Amino acid sequence: MTRDEIERLLADVRSGAVESNVAAARLLDALRAAPFEDLGFARVDTHRELRQGFPEVILGAGKPPDRIAAIAARIVARGQTLLVTRADREAYAAVRTVAPAAEYHADARAITLKQGTIPPGRGTVLVACAGTSDLPVAEEAAVTADVMGNAVDRLYDVGVAGI
Repeated sequence: MTRDEIERLLADVRSGAVESNVAAARLLDALRAAPFEDLGFARVDTHRELRQGFPEVILGAGKPPDRIAAIAARIVARGQTLLVTRADREAYAAVRTVAPAAEYHADARAITLKQGTIPPGRGTVLVACAGTSDLPVAEEAAVTADVMGNAVDRLYDVGVAGI
């Protein structure tokens, strides 16, 4: 259950639209499902957003596309923002079957889907890299910072080879 869902539920109890015993049952169901959802091949940390401010991030490297999609489906179903790093186009195609609105960032090798309320970061994150060979890592950092609510400036190919 996301923060927005909890706030809506509490507002509904306050307004009388939902009985307190019904709200309590919903909250207990949410707590029973937490803090992990076991998929057999992975345990999805469903409470990471509550503890850390951002939901679990999926490291795509080494995972079959169908497993990435299964984990992504659980994150998206909870209304949480999705971030898959080190992902290829096959993983993206699999994720699109469970999250059609997901975006693929080819240079970053990342899959994202912003959902819910993401609090804004403080200031601007500057991602700088020396040359074009650093671009994939720099873009991964930039996309990650962006999806986590930060303003991002990019400074690429600053040419340090001649120093």
